[in-house]
Amino acid sequence: MIKPVPHVSAMAAYALADLGGAHTISMAQNESTFPASPAAIAAGQAAMAELPLYPNPEWPDLRAAIAETYMLEPNLILCGAGSMELIGCLIRAYAGPGDRVLGTDYGYAFVSSASAQVQADYVKAREVDLTVSMDEILAAVTPETRIVFVCNPGNPTGTLISNAEIIDLRNALPADVMLVVDQAYAEFSDAGNDPAEIFALVERGDTVVMRTLSKAYGLAGARVGWGYFPAKIGAEVRKLLNPNNVSIPSQAAAAAAVRDQVHMRDVVARTAEIRDRFADDCRAMGLHLPQSHTNFVLLRFASPEQAQAADQALRAENLLMRGMGGYGLSDCLRATICAPEVMDRARDVLKGALK
Repeated sequence: MIKPVPHVSAMAAYALADLGGAHTISMAQNESTFPASPAAIAAGQAAMAELPLYPNPEWPDLRAAIAETYMLEPNLILCGAGSMELIGCLIRAYAGPGDRVLGTDYGYAFVSSASAQVQADYVKAREVDLTVSMDEILAAVTPETRIVFVCNPGNPTGTLISNAEIIDLRNALPADVMLVVDQAYAEFSDAGNDPAEIFALVERGDTVVMRTLSKAYGLAGARVGWGYFPAKIGAEVRKLLNPNNVSIPSQAAAAAAVRDQVHMRDVVARTAEIRDRFADDCRAMGLHLPQSHTNFVLLRFASPEQAQAADQALRAENLLMRGMGGYGLSDCLRATICAPEVMDRARDVLKGALK
């Protein structure tokens, strides 16, 4: 029998979302309920004519668009097939057997999988009230810690810590520990949390900032993520990236989407309006919802049994939220913000289930 290497054999497969049946409305993937910018769609369609060619491995126009929009150095930007590729390559470059990668209670689950791939230990610092705690992270750092991942805003909690707290954390961490700030949902909080303050940490040489176009830009299917890396760290990560990782249509659509900030901000505002109305309705039913700074909300029920009953009632109506048992939150469901009529249906189903 042909056998895999032992540490891969011992790994659990990455838990994918249950997408339900053909008639199910998924509220489980945190996709945008609104389409991408018309300019992005047009650019992607036009680029289809170039499919006989390999993608440009330098992502020149996409890098330029990101750099122009966020006032960054284009040569410090790396692009990936979603931020997952960048996270995986970063961990492969900087962690291995005997090393520790430190996340938080409710940080992005893929970091654990990527750590297991290189036989590094993944450790979680406690969160306080479903929110990242600088003190708990610092208390969990050991001499073996190589990388600290902070998801801000958090997923699946939706909670947010201030830029000042992240800067204080960076200042308090040992100089030989890399800080990675995963900002997959940052466009939903940028208005009150100046992104330039976090990008400036990259200049220190010990901090990486990750973003994606899957959420606020509505390009989940295009698989485009990007990160801002110190030059030396970026050079090592670049060695591990697939050199043709982002397709030609995806690069074209992403560049146009980033340049259409008016459309993105409109999507963020409309999503937040639907989110906050749904959250208020759920709180009126007695559910606990932390304040969300993303395109989803976390619903906390009185018990795991009540959450399961709500999940079953939703499924009976072809509505599918994401169960949070894998995060140790078996009393919770996570709901992606969808069109208003879908959120109203979900609200009514929940109201009936809670009775």
